Amino acid sequence: MSALPPSMHVLERGWLSCNTLVCTGEAPCVIDTGHVKHAADAVERVAGLLQGRPLADIAHTHLHSDHCGGTAALQAAHPGTRTWVPEPSLPHVQAWDEDALTFGDTGQRCDRFTAAHALAPGQSVVLGGFSWDVHAAPGHDALAVLLFEPRHGVLMAGDAMWENGVGVIFPHIDGSDGFEPFADTLALIERLDPAVVIPGHGASFGRAGGAITAALARARQRIDYFSAHPAQHALYAAKVLIKYQMMDVERMPRPAFMDWLARAPALHLLHQQHRPDLGWDDWLAQVLAPLFDKGALKAEGAEVVDGG
Repeated sequence: MSALPPSMHVLERGWLSCNTLVCTGEAPCVIDTGHVKHAADAVERVAGLLQGRPLADIAHTHLHSDHCGGTAALQAAHPGTRTWVPEPSLPHVQAWDEDALTFGDTGQRCDRFTAAHALAPGQSVVLGGFSWDVHAAPGHDALAVLLFEPRHGVLMAGDAMWENGVGVIFPHIDGSDGFEPFADTLALIERLDPAVVIPGHGASFGRAGGAITAALARARQRIDYFSAHPAQHALYAAKVLIKYQMMDVERMPRPAFMDWLARAPALHLLHQQHRPDLGWDDWLAQVLAPLFDKGALKAEGAEVVDGG
């Protein structure tokens, strides 16, 4: 993989929190802040890199809870920090509309933060001493952006691109869009021809050995499959949302777990997209069985436990 500039540092996380990019050069910045569960860790790790310097900017590729959950804590630790969000998301943040931000529909949580600056596609913004081009990146999230630093060929991809597979296509769940925008975003990435991709999750990867070309091919294959079999996307998405919740809470009494499932509107949409011929309880049993069989979830007495 091509090396990142010395002042760019990737805090690689697992699947509950996204990867965070910290630029420690002139006017330090953070791009994507992780999940609220790891907010204190984000503050500590950023402080270790900044060594007493103030954080100038926080920016986000999109506002799913695993990408903006540490923002409030970083703002508290660094008063006066400028905070940037994709342009269409700005009024939702300023009003803190949890429905528009999708936290409510997906049953997720995020500490409230403020923002005053918009990342508008077509503009360039200086963050951390680097000039980043902002590109619309609909697909995984309709309002997402890519941040591309053309001098070094660094792409902060968010969840528009992983090395293996693709994320949930949330606009398909609510019926606002299909799978085509994701394919268009992959075509955009191919045209940008980055040297290094920092994905939302997983290790960074580059041109060496054809890693980016191979990742694009895998993502396209997955999108083509979902386009041909949308019910399978619904099943995949349901499993992801349930696993994500359990990575956050770690364990729940079974009645509370079943209540959370019943109160997550997105799961009811996915039920109708996957197997509308089944009743709710029968559908849940079909979704949950492989999660328990493969150890993603475990039953311990009267509790449901994350399998790690």
